[in-house]
Amino acid sequence: MRLFSFLYEKTIKWAAHKHAQWYLAGLSFMEASFFPIPVDVLLAPMVIAKRSAAWRFAAIATITSVAGGVLGYFIGMSAFHIVEPLLHDFGLWNNYQKAQAWFTDWGFWALFVAGFLPIPYKVFTIAAGVVSMSLIPFIAASLIGRAGRFYLVTAIIVIGGEKLERALHKYMDWIAWLVIVAAVLYFVLR
Repeated sequence: MRLFSFLYEKTIKWAAHKHAQWYLAGLSFMEASFFPIPVDVLLAPMVIAKRSAAWRFAAIATITSVAGGVLGYFIGMSAFHIVEPLLHDFGLWNNYQKAQAWFTDWGFWALFVAGFLPIPYKVFTIAAGVVSMSLIPFIAASLIGRAGRFYLVTAIIVIGGEKLERALHKYMDWIAWLVIVAAVLYFVLR
């Protein structure tokens, strides 16, 4: 089944669109506060499609993600009663409780790690608002973590160049199915 290769090729074409950076900005902003699709699914193809703008794309993703994180922070601070049922509905309640415990123990470092790792950053931005983390350390941790992640993804693609692009294209279906199997196993076995 070449489903993911087909989607990959479509995403590469879409990533080369003249308004793609605006789509990246919107996705980055929404993903940091409420949207479930990770930024990397658009950032990576955009860097592949237009390497000359790679670092600008990483900057756009970083800045708009942090801005979206601030929205998540204020959602947690002022509207958690509205968000709480959604966390339950989307199966993120346990993640939210873990995030809250991390904030109690680690504060700045919890948010930095959440910004860098491929875990639901939005859960941490909302939790930071709920526990009223200071805004300046929140922004600093978000900026460092998100920049670290997006610039690392960009650097890997820029350094890997054509060879990485060919390998991704060749093995995209295998990679995608392995990720899906790993995710299913994670949710079943936890």
